[in-house]
Amino acid sequence: MELGLNKLPWSGQIGAFLLVAIALFVVFRIYYIGPQRDAQAQKQVELEQKLAEVEQAQQDAIELAEFQAEVDDLNNRLEALSAVLPEQEEVAGLLRRLQTFASQSNLTIRAFQPQAAIMREMHSEWPIRLQLDGTYHNLGMFFDRISKFSRIINISDVVIRVREPAELNLTITAECTATTFVLLEPPEAEAEPAPAA
Repeated sequence: MELGLNKLPWSGQIGAFLLVAIALFVVFRIYYIGPQRDAQAQKQVELEQKLAEVEQAQQDAIELAEFQAEVDDLNNRLEALSAVLPEQEEVAGLLRRLQTFASQSNLTIRAFQPQAAIMREMHSEWPIRLQLDGTYHNLGMFFDRISKFSRIINISDVVIRVREPAELNLTITAECTATTFVLLEPPEAEAEPAPAA
């Protein structure tokens, strides 16, 4: 018996043709379209990840710019504070300046007693106990000169007594504490490790 497509009735030929077409379509879909669809889905996932990374990088760039502006502002504030807070090596000059202010105000410094420094987070306070002889007006001029000085110097614990026996330009004895502030050197930042690529 000889088999052939021509010997089948036309409905059988159409059925066989449809069966072969469906089989070819299934094979084509499984072996060609399926892997391409999987590859396209994988590429779509990768694209979404890359877009998310780009969006995060843009957000980081905005935050970095804001952070840099904040750092610049803090550095400017630190420079401004450094102008009024001497560093440790400038303290000797500041002490000479106090002596000059006293001399210019016609005051005599009887005692000059530096006290122990009081450490704070960013600065230290350095109190200096002073005993001065002169007139009330001259003491006011001394305090006025200190108030106009570019560095911060606080005067506290002021005690004024009448000097016995009073002389022409020596009518009072004053004791006070002049507190100056010394900027502490910030600890050097440790080198940050480079971010992993």
